[in-house]
Amino acid sequence: MGEEFPDYLDVDYTDGEGESPEDYPTLEDKIEKAIEVTRKGLEEYENPAIMWTGGKDSTLTLYFVKEVAEQFDLEVPPTIFIDHFQHFDELHDFVDHWADEWDLDVVYARNEDVGDYVDANDLEPGDDIPIDALNEQNQHHVRDLLEYEEDSFPFLLDTYVGNHLLKTVALNNALEEHDVDGILSGIRWDEQEARADETFFSPRHDPDVYPPHDRVQPILQFDEAAVWDAFWFYVVPETVEEYPDDGYVPQDYDDLPNGLTHEDIPVSPKYFKGFRSLGSEVSTGKAAEEPAWLQDLENTTERAGRAQDKEDLMERLRDLGYM
Repeated sequence: MGEEFPDYLDVDYTDGEGESPEDYPTLEDKIEKAIEVTRKGLEEYENPAIMWTGGKDSTLTLYFVKEVAEQFDLEVPPTIFIDHFQHFDELHDFVDHWADEWDLDVVYARNEDVGDYVDANDLEPGDDIPIDALNEQNQHHVRDLLEYEEDSFPFLLDTYVGNHLLKTVALNNALEEHDVDGILSGIRWDEQEARADETFFSPRHDPDVYPPHDRVQPILQFDEAAVWDAFWFYVVPETVEEYPDDGYVPQDYDDLPNGLTHEDIPVSPKYFKGFRSLGSEVSTGKAAEEPAWLQDLENTTERAGRAQDKEDLMERLRDLGYM
């Protein structure tokens, strides 16, 4: 990264300030803005990357990156997948499959120090990890940044310490190792209260907390329903040869047109099974029996299937570098 970061950038950090999904009333309005932000992100940053979880939002963001890169003769940056050791097996399978299909360069970000301790001691999710068994970096984060005073923490993703060490520290280490100055992320205004004030280009420049970089956020203006509309009427028809050109919304797990299988569709099968949010295997449950896009998206909470310890602490975690 250039030593003058962020002086070499020409981005508007106020773009999107005070806005909400209602300021982009149609799906076409949302897509147009996503393309604009994505192109700016790919052109302005020297070493961009894409945050890819295998979930719907980050896969939609990846779709825009691929489309914009092809249209404007730009390179598709590497993707960063945070492996927090508690993913659904199906999610790993999904990421591996589509990384191969789309010829993606995937960087697997892991907190190896925590992972090595878990492996060496044959721990299961929920087992305690002593703070003094961690390396100096992790102890610094736990004691000095999180101000956590207990002697141990549970090996669980959706907790204050677990989320920070397994996801944020892993991400920040990857950003530093690969000299990333702008990471394209699929967060949305409507997803959580802590994200409602985000802008399309969001600075993270405090070197005492994270490697200085920017968050580029092309789908802030989408709500959950619009994400699914984009998939069934744009993403899937344009990436799957045998899918109906005018789109088609599956009505249940087995409802795929033209003899297609789930391996053909860039949508995790977990969403077909009723999950609306894909967190960790041990703390995320399905929201209903019907596919995610057929559920009551307006009157129910998207992340209701997830453990709430981390959700309640989201603002503090975001201050420390969480997405």
